[in-house]
Amino acid sequence: MKAVSIILFLTIALFASDNKDIMRAQILEKIILNISINETITVWSDNKELLAGFRKSNHLIISDICDKATVIIIENKKELNDDTCKNKPIFVLNYNLLKEVPKSFGAFFWKKGRPNIVIIESRIKSQNISVSKELNAYIEEKVW
Repeated sequence: MKAVSIILFLTIALFASDNKDIMRAQILEKIILNISINETITVWSDNKELLAGFRKSNHLIISDICDKATVIIIENKKELNDDTCKNKPIFVLNYNLLKEVPKSFGAFFWKKGRPNIVIIESRIKSQNISVSKELNAYIEEKVW
């Protein structure tokens, strides 16, 4: 009985984790599709599960290296070691990274079990990024 309970718990935990990754990829895809940077958007991320989710999309162009991307999505600041990557529009997956990475224009993160989206108005203006009306509700004046 104990073994069955452990297997059931692990199965549920794995399923919940997969759903969260799929949901995160879908939300980020909608965000990326609702921004404009005056060129074709090609996405690179340091999160391999996220890239796998993006590859299932018919709407996004994915790059395996950050040099060829036009938008970078990072989860870890250490992955931004290349100067060419640091100068591209960056979307982060952690609110604290929004403070630490000055080129980041927005963040998507989970807080209290809910997804949160933040887009910094001054940063999108300085990087000539325009957002659709669907994202206007997530625009903030500054990083808190």
